[in-house]
Amino acid sequence: MKAIIFGAPGAGKGTYASRLQAKLGVDVIAMGDIFRELIKEDSELGRKVKGYVEKGVLVPDDVVVEVLKQHLSKISKGKGFILDGYPRTLDQAKTLDAITKIDVILLLNVPDWIIIERLSTRRICRNCGTVYNTRFLKPKVEGVCDKCGGPLYQRSDDTIEVIKKRLSVYQEQTKPLLEFYKKKQIPFIVSNATALETPPEPMVEQLLAGLKQLKLA
Repeated sequence: MKAIIFGAPGAGKGTYASRLQAKLGVDVIAMGDIFRELIKEDSELGRKVKGYVEKGVLVPDDVVVEVLKQHLSKISKGKGFILDGYPRTLDQAKTLDAITKIDVILLLNVPDWIIIERLSTRRICRNCGTVYNTRFLKPKVEGVCDKCGGPLYQRSDDTIEVIKKRLSVYQEQTKPLLEFYKKKQIPFIVSNATALETPPEPMVEQLLAGLKQLKLA
């Protein structure tokens, strides 16, 4: 199975991709995580990526493709993957098309109001990165991480105003991508969240059921 997972910021792409990885034994290629790991490495590619990130500019497509090809080449033959965070533009989708064949699109439909509520109440440990939520995943002591005792903080892009802007950008970027794959007649599996505290399991089961119908799981 070669899949791309789409969903707005805060839709839970990482959560659902990791659950599917555990159930299906596929690889997850999360471009954001890969860039963060690369930046820690003292390699030519890592230094190149770090230079763009430190300047606050997008990593150019040719560098992104270089990173992607590197990771795709490491996947053993016959093992599937889920792409998270790529493609983001039509040009990237066309480039990907020339590199590998995509079997299915996994689309997470989460209403904006749920995402705004989830992200605006998210808190992260500054030391270990554990994620909390002031509504439904509170730490035992307010502002303190249960695991390591580190301070919790709110990301600067988790304010309501910035979240709305991120959602708007996502819609603008993603609509043409979804049209591109529909025109190519790539099957879509859509999972819908309808409640704020919808646990991951029902949505993962929706995705698995669709994959089984397509004989991809």
